[in-house]
Amino acid sequence: MLTELLARYDAEMRRDPPLTAGLVATQVGGRVRLSGPYNCIVYSDLSEADAEAQVAAEVAHLKATGGRLEWKVHGHDQPEDLPRILEDHGFTPEPMETLLVRAIDESLWQAPADPEVSIRAAETAADVADFSRAVEAAFGHPFDDDPDLWLARIRGGEAALHVAYVDGVPVACGRLETPAGRSFAGLYTGGVAPAQRGRGLYRALVQSRAREAAGRGYEYLITEALETSRPILQRLGFAPLTTVQGWVLDMEDGAA
Repeated sequence: MLTELLARYDAEMRRDPPLTAGLVATQVGGRVRLSGPYNCIVYSDLSEADAEAQVAAEVAHLKATGGRLEWKVHGHDQPEDLPRILEDHGFTPEPMETLLVRAIDESLWQAPADPEVSIRAAETAADVADFSRAVEAAFGHPFDDDPDLWLARIRGGEAALHVAYVDGVPVACGRLETPAGRSFAGLYTGGVAPAQRGRGLYRALVQSRAREAAGRGYEYLITEALETSRPILQRLGFAPLTTVQGWVLDMEDGAA
């Protein structure tokens, strides 16, 4: 079952990635490149014989265009020594994460709610500002994306921003990505202010987003979890599909 889900995930989310405003997907060689507000190799299936050349070609492309490129390496990507090849070409690793998946069903949101906590989905500019405040409280930095862009995405049904409040103060956050025509809704930007941790807010935000995803007809939830959140999610029934690690290369003004 998990093997079939991983193949489905690759087909729906990596080989034919959902696109947001300004992003363009290009298939070149054995890889899929996203270009626009950010640059990312979201899928690659390279052979031992051509991996070095394909990575070198991607580096040359970045040198010509400038900017920053992230290459998402999943644990089942070929060849097995792709991380070593990327490192040899100047890429640096981000922290290792685990890709987790869970079928959406009512058992996910049956836990009792904390009566002192209210959770709502952002609908207005003020709500998006509250989400940014919650991000800053949880992670120590603001949610620096364009609030007008997020309002447009929310109103277009592409995403949702959930905020948890205690005494009217935004103290925890969670983002839900809802790509059209896909089986998987994604959980991202989940965090809780340090003073509010240990009272189930992270779990409650997973549950609120799961309920919304169910209402929109999605079959599965996916997330890329660090070791800090992976145990919580697995206790909620999420299962590991594979590992995910970003490898980053920065260019300035088109030069190495």
